[in-house]
Amino acid sequence: MMCDFAETYHIFDYRQLKPGYAAVLCSGLRDDSRVKQKLSDTPINLDQILLARMVDELAFLVWAKTKDGQKNRNRPQSILKALTGQKEDEVKAFRSAEDFRSMWDAIARRNEGNA
Repeated sequence: MMCDFAETYHIFDYRQLKPGYAAVLCSGLRDDSRVKQKLSDTPINLDQILLARMVDELAFLVWAKTKDGQKNRNRPQSILKALTGQKEDEVKAFRSAEDFRSMWDAIARRNEGNA
């Protein structure tokens, strides 16, 4: 917060401010400020997300025209997923509705412990 306050408001010692006033200033920071990115658990800002997505889509379009693309081999890695730390999509399939319900219940039980 110290860096964001110094950069935006030229306030170098935010501890001298009243907590309510500091909170108001903090809420007025840009969406890509360090504090707001940390609070929203977003490692990159919107411009970077859009640029990475455009590169990913362009790489996919070029790859799709190649022999590898036609045979679904060597698909390009996602830059956006690398920047955000996302894992590759894991596809789960169920043989029956009962299998789905049992998995749903297991996930619900696991999440109850975290609440």
